[in-house]
Amino acid sequence: MGNKHVRTMLRRMASGEHVEIAPAMATMKKLTRLAFIAQQFGYEYADIGQGGGPQGDGYVLLIVPDPSPQARARAERNRTTYPDAGDGGALPPLDPGAIELLKARITFDITAKHTDRQRVLLAGVGAVPLALLVGFGLGSGITAVAVTAAVWAAVMALVPVGLAVNRHYRAKYAALLRAAGFTPVTDPTGRLRYVPPGGQLPGHGNPFAGGSPS
Repeated sequence: MGNKHVRTMLRRMASGEHVEIAPAMATMKKLTRLAFIAQQFGYEYADIGQGGGPQGDGYVLLIVPDPSPQARARAERNRTTYPDAGDGGALPPLDPGAIELLKARITFDITAKHTDRQRVLLAGVGAVPLALLVGFGLGSGITAVAVTAAVWAAVMALVPVGLAVNRHYRAKYAALLRAAGFTPVTDPTGRLRYVPPGGQLPGHGNPFAGGSPS
C-alpha cells in the first residue's frame, strides 16, 4: 500500500466529510488496508462502488466519519501516537483480524451489488462490443454476423459459472461475518448488508447516487 494514497486519504479526512477513494489498480489488499487505516483515525468503511481507475472500471471506496465514542477515542489516541501519519510518517500496525473482516465486508458488498438477473443482463449487454470486435475483425457480411453471434453465445455460456462463483463467495463471507457477530440488514435500496455488532449502516440510502468518484 503506497504512502501516497494514505497521505491523500488522511488529508481529505480532515474535512470531516464523506471521502471517496479510487486508487489506480485498486486491489482488495489495497482497499482493505486503506479502510483499516481510516478506521484508526475516526472514519469507518461505508460502501464500495464502481467507476474508479483510469478506465472508470475500478472500485471506489467510500468512508465516512464514525461518531461513536470508541472511534473518537481511538482516533485521538492514534493522532497522538502517530502525529506525522498524514505526512508519510509511521502508521498504526495492521491488525490481521480486522483486515480479514474488512475484506469480508467489502467482498460481500461487491457480490451483493446486483441480483443474478441483473448480472445476466449486464453480461449480455457487455458481451456485445467484444462479439462485434471479434466478428467484424475476422470477416464481413454473413460470416461476420455468424462469428459475432457465436462469440456472444460463447461468452453467455460462461455466465452460469460466474454466477456460481459469485454465490459461493457471497455465502462464504456472509458466514464469516455472522460468526464474528455482524448483523444482516437491508439498506434503503433493498440491498443486503452486514453491520458490526451494535452498529448500524453508515450514511443514508445509496451514497454513490448522483456522485462521481474523486
